[in-house]
Amino acid sequence: MASITIIDIAKMCGVGVTTVSRAINNHPDISEETKAMIMQVIKENHYVPNNSARNLKRSASKTIAVLIKGITNAFFNRLIQVFEKEIQQKKYSFILQRVDDKEDELEVAIELEKEKRLRGIVFLGGYFSHAKEKLEQLSVPYVLCTIGMTEEFDPNEYSSVSVDDFKESYKMVDYLCSQGHKKIALISATMDDVSIGKLRLEGYKKALADHGLAYNERLVRCMKEDLESYSMKNGYVVTKELLESEDEFTAIFAISDSLAIGACKAIFEAGKRIPEDYSVAGFDGVDISYYYNPSITTIRQPAEDIAEETIKILFDLIHKKTTHIHKVFPAELVVRESTMRIE
Repeated sequence: MASITIIDIAKMCGVGVTTVSRAINNHPDISEETKAMIMQVIKENHYVPNNSARNLKRSASKTIAVLIKGITNAFFNRLIQVFEKEIQQKKYSFILQRVDDKEDELEVAIELEKEKRLRGIVFLGGYFSHAKEKLEQLSVPYVLCTIGMTEEFDPNEYSSVSVDDFKESYKMVDYLCSQGHKKIALISATMDDVSIGKLRLEGYKKALADHGLAYNERLVRCMKEDLESYSMKNGYVVTKELLESEDEFTAIFAISDSLAIGACKAIFEAGKRIPEDYSVAGFDGVDISYYYNPSITTIRQPAEDIAEETIKILFDLIHKKTTHIHKVFPAELVVRESTMRIE
């Protein structure tokens, strides 16, 4: 059984990891009531703060952490398998740490770095928007994987591996437009997502504009914040609301295959057919998109290539063989049974 971490204690107490850290270190900036509650949970769970480890030399550690946001996203499964294999082949330990949607992944990373004496970190999924001052609190190399960044972030301050989310989203919407669709709904990330969600939304908008189609904000439906991001349930609930709204559309583009499959269920429950009544398209190219009936038209990301390149860059950074690198892989439009031409 894995040993309990400061992050686990924070979740049990319903507080941030920095609050737990303050309680452990008897920091004055915490109420006595909160401190007592945290210390009781620590005692009950036999958690021992790894203070001695913090004083050991960094070189003694050979541990890489992967922090994952959106663990229900099926696309991440293959990436994680490759991460684990590549890291273990290099004789390093592998830690997979789930980060909840509302958690600050950087805060989690900073505490995990201290506690586990990490040599490197992979941030997988979610969106990444942190002040430069806070990023500088991380003293180990890190790579953002499948997290596209927008222009307000300086590319000289981080490394990343992804597809071109703007370009690939454009590709899908351009295809749907070429099939005669003029009213295309989008299941998108929340509007505060400044990375993948924003890039895929902008690609959607540009493709519509290039086909002379007006942008209709009523057809852009954001994932529900109280449901797991990129999950089938989220796609189902959002599409059910869209159908009940009576806003007219002939196609749905969901920014993940899981969302697309959830959308299909809502459409079938409404007594409609796919693709005869509505075309449905996804993004990622996970296995279930092929085996689902009807098979889902999608943008297939090269999962193995992305994962292998992420680890290569991370270890090059660890061994100071490179400075920050940004690798962008091409994705593939895969046309299947869930979309059709309309007249």
